[in-house]
Amino acid sequence: MNAHSKVANLSSRDIPDLSLTETSALIASGQATPLEVTEAVLSRIDAVEDKLTAFIALTRDRALEKAEIATKERAAGLDRGPLHGIPFALKDLCETDFAPTSAGLALLKDNQTGRNATVTERLEQAGCITIGKLGMTEGAYSGHNDKMAVPKNPWNPKLWPGSSSSGSGVSVAAGMAFGSTGSDTGGSIRFPSGACGITGMKGTWGRVSRHGVFALADSLDHVGPMARTAEDCAAIMTAIAGADANDPTALLAPVPDYLAACAGPVRGMRIGVDRAAVIDESAPETAAVIEEAIAVYESLGAEIVPVSFPWPSDAVDQWTVLCAIEVALAHEGRFPEQRDGYAPHLTELLDYGLSLSAKDVGAAMQWRLVYNGSVARAMHGLDAVLFPITGAPMAELDNPYAAPSAGKGENLGDMLKFTAPADFTGYPSLTLPGGFDSRGGPIGFQLMGHALTEDKLFKLGAAFQRVTDLHTKRPDLTRFM
Repeated sequence: MNAHSKVANLSSRDIPDLSLTETSALIASGQATPLEVTEAVLSRIDAVEDKLTAFIALTRDRALEKAEIATKERAAGLDRGPLHGIPFALKDLCETDFAPTSAGLALLKDNQTGRNATVTERLEQAGCITIGKLGMTEGAYSGHNDKMAVPKNPWNPKLWPGSSSSGSGVSVAAGMAFGSTGSDTGGSIRFPSGACGITGMKGTWGRVSRHGVFALADSLDHVGPMARTAEDCAAIMTAIAGADANDPTALLAPVPDYLAACAGPVRGMRIGVDRAAVIDESAPETAAVIEEAIAVYESLGAEIVPVSFPWPSDAVDQWTVLCAIEVALAHEGRFPEQRDGYAPHLTELLDYGLSLSAKDVGAAMQWRLVYNGSVARAMHGLDAVLFPITGAPMAELDNPYAAPSAGKGENLGDMLKFTAPADFTGYPSLTLPGGFDSRGGPIGFQLMGHALTEDKLFKLGAAFQRVTDLHTKRPDLTRFM
């Protein structure tokens, strides 16, 4: 259903439940102004944020000022594109010159960098209305600092909201932003997207600049969009991707119109499925979601191809070595000097990183090269492979699975099995809402493609969402009001 078919019965109270592209269509047609949309989102925030605690900082006054400017620009005929006048929120590791950037660290709570990250700058240039900065785990690792608020899953506050981009997932799912930035080092765009029932794109490594984005582990870190639909994420990705003189690792490849790519058919596209690993070894509710996704793609004319994907038993250990040493580099000069300001999960990882030898790190780097070659061979001739996000529905907050130990990777195995491959390889992966478990918690799945094939993944995601309605489901927020 498009925005025009909804507008007859639409009130300002309902606007936050639209998708980004539906809202963009309302603004473009003159049926709503950026100021009206922003005020509606702020009203939603006022109603539920006290209970959901998705934000670490709201930039209300600035957002209203920017919305007034966007309204005047729109009235004068200026159109910056599909993000013009859209309320948006930033994970609090994206630097902003108008609000502190803490990266989930209590010791950086009032950290003013005086500059914008490239992703911040590009979103604002595209006309986004930055509504605030979003809560996240400490340093973008697995656990929250107990001095910082923990975002709550709007579908069920007892369920894990994902890590580390938890506030990003919660804000979009609850209608407190039409899109958000996330970052992914071991699954932190995909976990909260799956847990909160939204769509997320972890693009190719270097597809989005990391300039001004607080690092967890530079060679594994990815920045990407989180929103309600594949089309929403495609619109955001078109705005934020591309080369950046401030980040030499940002890829020089031209940025296609990802939103336009969403319209294409998927007949004949080849999707690999390792049935033994992703269905036979998954929990029944997760396996059912994967089976249904396969059936949908077969009905659309895609070819489902059996594959044997590499699942090395030491993958999580190797990921932890690479992550730990790079985290230690990212916090050099701050840790261990300010150890008391850190929470246990990140402290353990930092200590582990500092204890590693050159031999440990070199072996992990060589392991990664071999592994990446094995993945490329397994995916040869395929457009994508289909995985769960996790092998079982998301855990409850009092379960250790929801807050895995750092150290040498204890309890990370089941959590990272399906997400680490895209971080090791730097391949893009799109998360889509796939169903719900018996508790009403969302279950997502992901499509991983080859480097720089985000356009194909968006096409596959949009096709799935044209014939299913899972992306239109909204949590019952009355319990939080």
